[in-house]
Amino acid sequence: MSRLFLLRHAKAAWAEPGGRDFDRALTEDGRDEATAIGAAMRAGGHVPSRVMCSPARRALETWQGVANALGHKAGAALMSNSLYGSDPSAYLTIMRNNGDAEALLIVGHNPMIEELAFAFARHGNDDARQRLARGFPTAGLAVFSFARPLFEASAADARLEAFLTPERA
Repeated sequence: MSRLFLLRHAKAAWAEPGGRDFDRALTEDGRDEATAIGAAMRAGGHVPSRVMCSPARRALETWQGVANALGHKAGAALMSNSLYGSDPSAYLTIMRNNGDAEALLIVGHNPMIEELAFAFARHGNDDARQRLARGFPTAGLAVFSFARPLFEASAADARLEAFLTPERA
């Protein structure tokens, strides 16, 4: 069985006038969200064996907070420009290209994270599916399991095991 964790970055500040969206930092609430979701991941046994992260500042800072809570080294994440400003198919490609990982965490952005999660959430925990259907908040984490390795996984065999948010962590 393989696992996929889809994590939306935590709450970020608006871009400064003349600043780039890419450079938006987490707010204080966002840093708290990242720590809370990381602690919930640790408590639930949702620990990745590989991490793919958007290089946008808010995603990197989210991973740093999660990594600290998990006891991981934040530098252990692999960066992929495809996780910033792309579409859900790029996220799916990244999942499949890292399909040898037993438990893959993707730290990225909406709407791509949400769209991929919706596509995979046809089966699984009913409560988690209902909460996910209401939207994918900042620092939300969708936990999926697959009977096959991720490089050959499809929506048909995906099961949503949990949907965690900082408020419910």
